[in-house]
Amino acid sequence: MPSSESLHNFGAHKKALQLFDLVVADLATMAGNPSLQRLIAQQYASADSIASNIEEGYGRGSQADYSRFLLIARGSAQETAGRYGRFKHWLPEETVASRISLCNEIIAILTATVRTLRTK
Repeated sequence: MPSSESLHNFGAHKKALQLFDLVVADLATMAGNPSLQRLIAQQYASADSIASNIEEGYGRGSQADYSRFLLIARGSAQETAGRYGRFKHWLPEETVASRISLCNEIIAILTATVRTLRTK
């Protein structure tokens, strides 16, 4: 398990926090559109879930629990990426591609970390 200092330096956690901030900024211009409220709320929730599950898993104190919560975080990152693909109707193509790429970076880090935890 990482130390509390390394949790804040864990690449997936840092990128998840960055992604959440980007989600908030990206969707702010759409917040006034009532037909998008559900999608926006779901995107906030799935992006928040990435960092939250990393933090919760870390706080559980066991490698098995940490690994399980990292997998949940990975699922949330996949969900966030998929929804960004659907936001292509309202966001610039470059923004969508950049956010999906960031989600894929998070997914790759989480996948590698789970593999490492399971081999220990």
